[in-house]
Amino acid sequence: MAQHILVTGASGLVGSELLKQLHAAGHQLSVLSRSKNANSPHPVFTWDYGNDFLEEGALDGVDTIVHLAGAGVADEKWTQDRKTVILESRTQTSRLLYERLKKGNHQVKTLVAASAIGIYGSDLDNSRKNESSPVGHDFLAHVTDAWELSTRRVSELGIRVVQLRIGVVLSHEGGALVKLLEPPVAAGLGKGKQYMSWIHIDDVVGIAIKAVEDENMNGPYNVVAPAPLNNKDFTRAAAKAFGKTFVPINVPSKIIKVMLGEMASIVLTGSRVSAEKVMKAGYEFQYPKLEAALESLAGKS
Repeated sequence: MAQHILVTGASGLVGSELLKQLHAAGHQLSVLSRSKNANSPHPVFTWDYGNDFLEEGALDGVDTIVHLAGAGVADEKWTQDRKTVILESRTQTSRLLYERLKKGNHQVKTLVAASAIGIYGSDLDNSRKNESSPVGHDFLAHVTDAWELSTRRVSELGIRVVQLRIGVVLSHEGGALVKLLEPPVAAGLGKGKQYMSWIHIDDVVGIAIKAVEDENMNGPYNVVAPAPLNNKDFTRAAAKAFGKTFVPINVPSKIIKVMLGEMASIVLTGSRVSAEKVMKAGYEFQYPKLEAALESLAGKS
């Protein structure tokens, strides 16, 4: 059944593709953004969490909110100010939605909220993380835990909340894969044994749409493909698919730490994350294996 869906973070890697697919599925769409966009094919409403502002009429007729807003984790070095932006762009936008929904006078029944597998923390062991695994102890785990707490509050209002713990998104439009293949040659990073729990952009969107439409989905779901690989094997496969030279000597951790500072933890550590729960919910992956996922993206580049 067609719904009226309000999307935040609509200009991001996932949001832009999700809008296309939701529109193709026949849903009515509107966008919540920090600024107006005259070229948008969908109505745009503005908000500003710093000033507790959400434009009047933004929730009119809305059945579902898909909340993807949040500053890019890898866009800038992690200064203290940047860390605050990363945290508050997630928690404070969610707080603003909660406060507005709490006032009533709307028909919102579902909130599908972005989260991340960063909630499990970063490690180098082989233990498989599921939705019941404990929260990690590093910066991104702290951010993601606070993020989920801020969106989970919406369930207190009788609204169904689904939290999408998104892994390493593979897309030819940007993200980790493009960054990985930017250098003239490809090589593993650090020890190369850290797991990359990846997922094709089409499957991220597919799971998000299922979360919108399937009333049986509730709570957190890992949004990762069922076959994670370590960094070295992933990079070797990506290099092969895109015709890049793979160098078997890894880039030393010290060099990466000098370049990225604390943010180096994103690429030097990782986690092996299970897709079992979302598969049990009935989602069938378009790209369960890395080779097919990379081939589809290499054909578009």
